[in-house]
Amino acid sequence: MRLSRCHNFHDFRTLAKKRLPGPIFNYIDGAADDEGTYRRNSAAFDDCDLVPNVLTGVKDIDLSVEVMGQKLALPIYCSPTALQRLFHHDGENAVAAAAAKFGTMFGVSSLGTTSLAEVRKKYDNPQCYQFYFHRDRGLNRAMMESAKEAGVEVMMLTVDSITGGNRERDLRTGFSIPFRLTLGGMVEFARKPMWGINYVTHEKFALPQLDDHVDMSGGAISIGRYFTEMLDPSMTWDDVAEMVEFWGGQYCLKGIMSAADARRAVDIGCTGIVLSNHGGRQLDGSRSAFDQLGEIVDAVGGEIDVMMDGGVQRGTHVLKALSMGAKAVGIGRGYLYPLAAAGQPGVERALGLMKAELERDMRLMGCRSVAELSRENLRFRNATGDRPRSA
Repeated sequence: MRLSRCHNFHDFRTLAKKRLPGPIFNYIDGAADDEGTYRRNSAAFDDCDLVPNVLTGVKDIDLSVEVMGQKLALPIYCSPTALQRLFHHDGENAVAAAAAKFGTMFGVSSLGTTSLAEVRKKYDNPQCYQFYFHRDRGLNRAMMESAKEAGVEVMMLTVDSITGGNRERDLRTGFSIPFRLTLGGMVEFARKPMWGINYVTHEKFALPQLDDHVDMSGGAISIGRYFTEMLDPSMTWDDVAEMVEFWGGQYCLKGIMSAADARRAVDIGCTGIVLSNHGGRQLDGSRSAFDQLGEIVDAVGGEIDVMMDGGVQRGTHVLKALSMGAKAVGIGRGYLYPLAAAGQPGVERALGLMKAELERDMRLMGCRSVAELSRENLRFRNATGDRPRSA
């Protein structure tokens, strides 16, 4: 399959699987335990139908939104994800360049493989910095100071990863940073020699956000061990409140799933929350973000910017989330598969297809702008007792 033949999420996934060694593909593709939440994230959208209006005169479509003080040309953004240069040697630079071309936000992770400051200098579109709460409080403050110095607008703290999820695919292959593979994992790498050639002939793999603070020279540190040994499970709302005050700007919590926690985020001064179950990679059995979206928008939507991610594969998924009250929608695997498939051209193609879908679907919905979307456009098929049949 060639990039030109990729027309949707599943096509990009197929091409990524063809080009990546098995352990790396499964790191992107896998989730926790039985991966039920991962599957539910996308299936949740199937329970909701769109109800279009016709003859509304929709010649021009405005997809722009404003979220956490950032003006985005699209209502989707590229969520921060770790280890991107394992998927393609251009990593975060490819994603940032593609996001800049489409005028939307992207994020760099504290487990990113390109320097936050380097990316900020190259691209002037909105950028967020995602980080985890470490046991070392000095490290947390140093990371925020580095982001300030780089000119990052939005701080995004992930709050659902105080310990690592049970990602059994990674356990089977021995996937870790640096690599410490099982025999089967090594065989998979041998089967994809071009990936290995690109890996060794381009810039040396590194974790610039952590390199100055964490010594990884003593051996392999698995993803699970990083979360279990370096992150602080004792993190509390008081800890987060101190960081919000220290940052003094747009501050977002990623991984909120309950209305009570959304209220606490408002109370400590956060300006945004992302409903997220980490792509199903943490607590298997967790509710999907879309299933929970209406409840949280009703609770705090007038006081804080509510976003969501998880399972988004189509423009219609985005429209359903926006109609329920989300200010913007994050994609993760939706750009990681294209990145793995073809680098920056892959991410650009994926964003271009999503933009075309959104414009077409908005016309079919009879809506000229995102502001015209509302719950009047939605109906739920399966009343479960905790939400009405008519949204």
